[in-house]
Amino acid sequence: MLIATWNVNSILARMPLVLRWLDDVKPDVVCMQETKCTDDKFPTLVFQERGYQCQLFGQASYNGVAILSRCACETTHRGYPGDDENAQSRLITSTVEGIQIVNVYIPNGQAVGSEKYEMKLGWMSRLREFFDQNYDPSRPVLLCGDFNVAPEDRDVHDVRLWQGRIMFSEQERATLQHIKDWGFTDAFRLHDEEGGKFTWWDYRAGMFRRNMGLRIDHVWITEPLVSRSVRTWIDREPRTWEKPSDHAPMIAEIN
Repeated sequence: MLIATWNVNSILARMPLVLRWLDDVKPDVVCMQETKCTDDKFPTLVFQERGYQCQLFGQASYNGVAILSRCACETTHRGYPGDDENAQSRLITSTVEGIQIVNVYIPNGQAVGSEKYEMKLGWMSRLREFFDQNYDPSRPVLLCGDFNVAPEDRDVHDVRLWQGRIMFSEQERATLQHIKDWGFTDAFRLHDEEGGKFTWWDYRAGMFRRNMGLRIDHVWITEPLVSRSVRTWIDREPRTWEKPSDHAPMIAEIN
């Protein structure tokens, strides 16, 4: 089974790229972030024609997450339990072929020390609580999405430049580690220990061409999936296409 995560940066704006990629790669499950449209505007029929069921938690113009699956699936959570109707659309969960999938779009945080930074840390702390209360690390659980945090020095192109900045601050990394300590393994690092492997590059200043990016999109798995993990890789090709998302897809193969 191929399970992919991709921040598409507006599904309506990226439809030609997304369809081209789906036709090429044929993933079984696609977890999208930043769909940036309400559920009624999501191009569900186009994906259904390609054999995908669509589980949606959209929002106008901002945020939005979705899970597309070729296999039978059912949404179990759309946002955190207890969230009100004004909460941002950043989390959706499903179960596919016995794997409990949690797809998240963690807030960016804007700048270290800002109000949005504190909101980001709070949202991440709630994510750990969400797993404590709703999941069991002895079961097959897969957490993926745009975490907006680079966990290690090798996940940024220039440690000195990013030190203390948003997406690489010590508090963000510590909070992310607390989530990981629930029982997750980084599926990418099971298969690739090299630095310089990134999933996001700023649109400006030729950052992609110069490979000046961050690895902020992740697939994490619990112990029952570790032995089933065949490979996990970053597909850089869609980032080379015309009018791309600033993120590249990450794909995990689970047997």
